[in-house]
Amino acid sequence: MGARTRGLANNVLSSGKLDATDAVSGVIPASNIANASLTSATSYGSVTGGVPAVASDPPSPAEGDIWYNSTTGQIKFVANVLAWSSGGTMNTGGKSLSGAGTQTAGISSGGEVGPPTTYGNSELYNGSAWTAGPALNTPRAQLTGSTSGTQTATMIALGRTAPGNVANAESFNGSAWTNLTSANTARRGNPGGAGIQTASLVFGGNIPPAVGNTESWNGSAWTELNDLNTARLDLGGVGLQTAALAVGGSGPTGNTETWNGTSWTEVNDLNTARTGVNAAGTNTAALAFGGGTPGGDVGNTESWDGTSWTELNDLSTVRSQLGGLGSSTAALAFGGTASPITITEEWAAAATTQIVG
Repeated sequence: MGARTRGLANNVLSSGKLDATDAVSGVIPASNIANASLTSATSYGSVTGGVPAVASDPPSPAEGDIWYNSTTGQIKFVANVLAWSSGGTMNTGGKSLSGAGTQTAGISSGGEVGPPTTYGNSELYNGSAWTAGPALNTPRAQLTGSTSGTQTATMIALGRTAPGNVANAESFNGSAWTNLTSANTARRGNPGGAGIQTASLVFGGNIPPAVGNTESWNGSAWTELNDLNTARLDLGGVGLQTAALAVGGSGPTGNTETWNGTSWTEVNDLNTARTGVNAAGTNTAALAFGGGTPGGDVGNTESWDGTSWTELNDLSTVRSQLGGLGSSTAALAFGGTASPITITEEWAAAATTQIVG
């Protein structure tokens, strides 16, 4: 059976809007019907249901609702769209801090105001508010750690103290921090991190100069591995010890590299090159947000699907050297160069009205 067509010219009002009050009816020319046995079909019957016509938008539409606003001449619908919204305010905040866990059970460690003031505190997030956690054994900022760890099982390493760089590491069991074996190369500058408490990866950083050093942690010792292709500091890191992602960094650069457990491979760059960026997720489903450019700090947010980056909704507050944790669909951004430094934002799907035309 061929396609049935009908002109809509007689349904267009002088204002240019569609007349949504008509039923659909009219004569179908025989030439529009390929099957000769159907030539007796000459008209449509009345159609009921469909998109409702209303004079004004409904006050509280839900996801999946669709309507035609006869006043504006627009078809609208509600869909869930990923965006940032305000979260609980940190107690201390700061910049150049480390994060791990999920959006509803996260942990922030260390940080600084300045320099030279570094923090030794940790804070715990329950999905709506931050509470003070146990103090680190070594106060530090510009650190990294097991970004895929949990709120009660994470590891931090490297960083800057008031006198200089540190190589030491610490683990958290939900109630206290314990000193671990130090990494091979002391460095600061917000290196990238990936993995869990007993199987982690740290990469990049600043001695100075900026370095590409990569080290793995197996729960008891550190091992030097192949360097990043592009040495840098202030980069984001996500993923696991054998499947990590290094994002952005000093330059600023949009450089992105993937780690397969043995070596780093250059892949597609961020759309917006930046330093002081943070990230959340995995090496095939990541979110990169915030950072600094030659023109100043930005709120740019991009998603990674394992192949390329896509621009999404920006942070509400532009900032760099911020903390981050979570997944590509449920992330947390906190602290950073924003004012005040205690600002937290949550990345999640929210019901949003979209316009078709």
